[in-house]
Amino acid sequence: MTDKQSKENRQEKSRVYFVDFKTGSRDNNIPNKIRKLYEKTGIDEILVKNELTAVKTHFGERGMNTYIHPVFVRQVVDKIKEGGGNPFLTDTNTLYTGGRTNSVDHLQTAIENGFAYPVVNCPIIIADGIFSKNSVEVPINKKHFDTVRIAGDIYNTNSMVVLSHVKGHSLSGYGGSLKNLAMGCATASGKQQQHSDSKPEVDPEKCVGCRICIGNCPVEAIAMVDKKAVIDQEVCIGCGECITVCPHRAIKVQWETNADVFVEKMAEYAYGSVKDKAGKVAYINFVMNVTPLCDCVPWSDQPIVNDVGILASFDPIAIDQASLDLIDQEQGRQDSNLTCNHQPGADKFGGLHQDVNGRRILEYGEELGMGSREYELIML
Repeated sequence: MTDKQSKENRQEKSRVYFVDFKTGSRDNNIPNKIRKLYEKTGIDEILVKNELTAVKTHFGERGMNTYIHPVFVRQVVDKIKEGGGNPFLTDTNTLYTGGRTNSVDHLQTAIENGFAYPVVNCPIIIADGIFSKNSVEVPINKKHFDTVRIAGDIYNTNSMVVLSHVKGHSLSGYGGSLKNLAMGCATASGKQQQHSDSKPEVDPEKCVGCRICIGNCPVEAIAMVDKKAVIDQEVCIGCGECITVCPHRAIKVQWETNADVFVEKMAEYAYGSVKDKAGKVAYINFVMNVTPLCDCVPWSDQPIVNDVGILASFDPIAIDQASLDLIDQEQGRQDSNLTCNHQPGADKFGGLHQDVNGRRILEYGEELGMGSREYELIML
């Protein structure tokens, strides 16, 4: 750990650096702002010359276009190289069906979405192997898990820069740095462990029998009974894909007894993903294209607020808290799926996903010692 980070850890508030999207010259364009943000945060101080550095990001699903732009990712890659590091882009395979369930399809999807070598200037490595079998059991000894299953190539890399697109999520309320660590660094079996308490049910009054959920269930847990979809809770793995594809919103997680358990499990996985990288992880949040759902769905919906800016920190709790606060300060867009809490200061993701207390992950992550919700926002 550097002297700079040790000093920050002794402070009550974590430092979060911020740039907005206002530009007016070549020197002040977004790529250059990203490079400036990287420099001012001091990310080079956590890297070792010639050391492999994982750049954890999300390549987007086929059909959606609001993932972090490859040209933006390139700026971080170039800065790591300029500092003597040896970067590679990485993510893990998905639990649900789609274009990223194995490494071959995942790489093809990444390339189709613009993450080709000539664009991003470094290789892509899917960290959990072709069929998500490259896994390491990391001991954490916490409330929900004794060990967590982390992708081998992420675990075995000493340093990491986590690039996260902040947006909504139907199961966790929102997604930022913590979700990028929790789900993004876990193997498929680790993802299933986290989802085991988020099994959905069908509202028969809203179900029209379109069968879209049946065609998208990866484990064939849904069947038609009296022209209505019914989910077999014993077979269901809780991946949530049926929730996102239902055009009539007839499927929801039953949160009565497990509302906090799911996000607490995510926090423990986030903790385990960086447990052996103390002082060697930096976080950059892109608060733009703040869509209602995550980048795993094959479409991009209207953002719920206007673009805000880009943040960087060494504290995943602080950067997510700051991101949520900045989003809440915005006026909600009336032309989006946000149906309430439009006024500045209102909880935007709480208004979007009203059955989920997504901020519990920040509270529990703080309890685990991952960081602080108290932060100092430094405008650049």
